[in-house]
Amino acid sequence: MNAKALISKLSKRFPKRIGEKRDYLGIQINKLPKEVNKIMLCLDFDYETYQIMLKNKPDLILTHHPFIYGTFMRAKNSSIEKGRLIDLMLENKTPIYSMHTNFDAGKDGMNDALASRLNLKNIKPLDTLPMARGGELEKEIDIVSFAKFAKEQFKVNNGWLINSGKKNIKKVAIVGGAGWYFYKNAKLEGYDIFISGDIPHHGRRDIIMENYNFLDLPHEIEKIFIPQMKKILLEIDPNLEIIEYDHEKEPILI
Repeated sequence: MNAKALISKLSKRFPKRIGEKRDYLGIQINKLPKEVNKIMLCLDFDYETYQIMLKNKPDLILTHHPFIYGTFMRAKNSSIEKGRLIDLMLENKTPIYSMHTNFDAGKDGMNDALASRLNLKNIKPLDTLPMARGGELEKEIDIVSFAKFAKEQFKVNNGWLINSGKKNIKKVAIVGGAGWYFYKNAKLEGYDIFISGDIPHHGRRDIIMENYNFLDLPHEIEKIFIPQMKKILLEIDPNLEIIEYDHEKEPILI
């Protein structure tokens, strides 16, 4: 498929304007080829995914998290390892294209996929936070049972539950990644619990003081990007060859 045509179709579904202004979206390194027939999908591009790239020789790498976050030189100088990987990619010439917060916010993107995995009904964007999604469980259940259900649905080993609000859950709001600080939006709109990740100590204390519920799940639940993006790409062109590589591993729980 023509590479520019593919990117154009993706951009119509997930335009950069719906992403965060300070995000680094789109082409990360190297130029697009004229034709794209084989695409590699991964959440992050690093040395492990670099080895898979060498083995499979894709025409394009699509990641969720930006490979270069910030200016090119800032990324290159951030560490010796990062600089070396950037140099290797410049030599290899395979392009990396990232769809981050625009994919989070777009229809059938990250947060729609996450909400659907929870079997929520009446899924819709939050009024005060269009990137997030809210919906309802088919039946109200107690908060601990819901937290265990969510953990199982996302196939993660653990989560942090703050159960300082309602003891039974019906309305659920979620945003993938490190969006814990949006819990106030979910509370304002009447959701019984908010799900996101990467919450620090002071955030946990704030939620407890506000008598609200929060479930912190690992950032790695965003690996749902891989099957969701594969589905979208094959809708665009069913002849594309898609390489899915999920190498995201949670830290070992001691």
